[in-house]
Amino acid sequence: MTTRQDAPPAGEGAGLKDGVLQTMQRAGAGIAQLTSGLSTGLLALLLVLWVAVTAVTSLVGIGLLMAPSVLRALHALAGRERARLGRWGEEVIAPDPPPTELRAALADPTTRRELRWLVRHATLGLLLGLIGALLPAAAVRDLTFPLYWPLAPEDATATSIGLGTAHSWPDALSVSLLGVSWVLISLGLTPGMARVQARPGRRLLVAGPEVDLSRRVAELTATRAAALDAHAVELRRIERALHDGTQNRIVSVTVLLGAARRMLARDPAGAEELLERAQSAAEQALAELRSVSRSILPPVLDDRGLEGALSALAANCAVPCRIDVDVPQRCAASVEATAYFVVAEALTNIAKHSGASLATVTVRSAGGRLRLRVQDDGRGGADENGGSGLTGMRRRVAAHDGTLSLTSPPGGPTTLQVELPCGS
Repeated sequence: MTTRQDAPPAGEGAGLKDGVLQTMQRAGAGIAQLTSGLSTGLLALLLVLWVAVTAVTSLVGIGLLMAPSVLRALHALAGRERARLGRWGEEVIAPDPPPTELRAALADPTTRRELRWLVRHATLGLLLGLIGALLPAAAVRDLTFPLYWPLAPEDATATSIGLGTAHSWPDALSVSLLGVSWVLISLGLTPGMARVQARPGRRLLVAGPEVDLSRRVAELTATRAAALDAHAVELRRIERALHDGTQNRIVSVTVLLGAARRMLARDPAGAEELLERAQSAAEQALAELRSVSRSILPPVLDDRGLEGALSALAANCAVPCRIDVDVPQRCAASVEATAYFVVAEALTNIAKHSGASLATVTVRSAGGRLRLRVQDDGRGGADENGGSGLTGMRRRVAAHDGTLSLTSPPGGPTTLQVELPCGS
């Protein structure tokens, strides 16, 4: 099922603006990641040369003395690369400390994988890092060439690639067109180049299956605790709602009915007034009971599915909200309820705290995972510890073994991304 709801004054221009902004953000992140990989790539090249010198001099015995230092440098550089990759994506779990004694290291699978990564990162990774650093420099150089062309020597090379000279203003302006092409290449290729640069490290530097299993056990223990905490918090919320609201209404109904029964014989008009008040209190209690029951599992999810429930949230949101849902099949009821409450809480936060003029909710289902993203163009600076409900959302998501990430730089935009398994 696919639905799209546009709330005025959002239009096609806003969607295009969001797309361009996201493309620029991805390209900027790609360039930053490639540039950070350039530093480890240079170190990897130096270490490859050191390994080669050690291997050659081992024939005369000198290299055997350097071997422990080389192995320690290899493990340290691999750890630095794991930390770098963790800053730009999913954490790369480190294996147990590998040996630094030559004979044990030659038989150690972790050391062999690190050596394979070293060679690849010193070649392909270094090359991609250089390209990632040179592309924005070339773009700036060629785009601004017409500004300083009159001051350049007559025989100076006009372009960043070392070809051609400019003898007129049309020649200088044509160089700026080359700068535009560098910008387009950066926007289109740098995210993929960053993934290619990171792939050997994510594949070769990750810990073995036995460490992954222990980490998985730890994750399941943590998510089980989060699920129990979320369940306890929800029970306390329901108990407070029933105790502070519904129970008081029902007690009031009981008191009013008793007073009306005693007044019925001597003051029928007063008894009728009390009965009207009792009826009003009973209706309020019934409304509060319905509100509590809807907060447990909104009936709109059963009646209209996730797309209808989110459309209803968008219609009632104080900030104009655009909904884009593409979920071909229904997910488990608990997963849909979690997605509903996450979006509801996120839209409430946007309306209260962000000062945004537009919110966008995107939901996709692929590969057995439900992915949703809530973005606004507000002031940003959202803080998970600031009492904005993010901790509760994280607990709900963790209870389903899902993931939640928040990006909210000062000045915006704020992006909340959640991924849930469809069948849990």
